[in-house]
Amino acid sequence: MIKNNTFNIRNLALCALFTALISVGAFIKIPLPGIPFTLQTLFVLLAGMLLGSKRGAIAVLVYIFIGLVGIPVFSGGGGILYVLKPSFGYIIGFALGAFVTGLIAERKPESSIFRLILAGLAGTAVIYALGLTWYYFIANYYLGTPMGAGALMVSGFLMTFPADLIKIALSVVLAKRLAPFIDRAMLKEA
Repeated sequence: MIKNNTFNIRNLALCALFTALISVGAFIKIPLPGIPFTLQTLFVLLAGMLLGSKRGAIAVLVYIFIGLVGIPVFSGGGGILYVLKPSFGYIIGFALGAFVTGLIAERKPESSIFRLILAGLAGTAVIYALGLTWYYFIANYYLGTPMGAGALMVSGFLMTFPADLIKIALSVVLAKRLAPFIDRAMLKEA
């Protein structure tokens, strides 16, 4: 019984650690020509790869909850009205992206580099799908600043995707190096 509680406490601690890393990642901004990018997605992908689908998604959902109650953990602040920002769709995508990344990565106990790359690409695709859709609807129907699909794809995808490829590569390298330190058996459903 004690061992089972220890596993639960460890899992909670790991989820809390990734919630904190995602929060900090929102404020680590790397300026690039056009659009600066943050390290949130790096930690979202790592959460899925290292914690698995359920725990990775839980870590991100806690991050979202903390931001919506008003703690400024999002890159532009926090609070319930943040849902009306065009970029909030990417934040929603983080939760599903971590889940999908974890789902693919956890299919085999020892994930190959190819499987982790596939997991990172799939998770990133989910983040973009939700983020771009939300951005389109908020910009066009709430803010009244019409934006066509072409302009959205250029500014919301083509300009940012090369940096995301770098973050996917980093997440794969880090996941392979950190996985031995996280007892995979502990992360299985208890």
